Amino acid sequence: MRNILLTLLLSLCARLVLAQGAPPQGGADQPYTMEYYYKVQWGHQQEFLQLFLKNHYPLLQKNVQSGRMLSVKIETPANHMTEESRWDYRVTIRFKNSTVATTVNPDEDRLIKQLWPNQAQYLHEEQRRFEILVSHWDLPVSEVTPAK
Repeated sequence: MRNILLTLLLSLCARLVLAQGAPPQGGADQPYTMEYYYKVQWGHQQEFLQLFLKNHYPLLQKNVQSGRMLSVKIETPANHMTEESRWDYRVTIRFKNSTVATTVNPDEDRLIKQLWPNQAQYLHEEQRRFEILVSHWDLPVSEVTPAK
């Protein structure tokens, strides 16, 4: 009897542990949301944003126009945070679906060359954008708001 109770207790605990964490996003052909966070060297936030808007945002817009992405939103916090939790920019992208979000766009190289014919300048500026970046992380997010 004691072994049965112990087994049931362990089974219940395992279920609770496995149930933790964010629920998966919607079905295979449902929109998929990712948040991209950027922490920039102190004092270089404006330079990073200018380079991002010049050399990356147009590519994101092309992806929205093609239907791979549904929307792109760029945000910055209104107030300060502690240094260890600080981020300077969050880019939230709603993709058409999870497959599109997790695979490389086969047209990306062609679009980059089309948008920035001066590849030497583009590569130099992209290198600079990453030089002033302290950290970057990606976070898939799931909406858990109950349906009405």
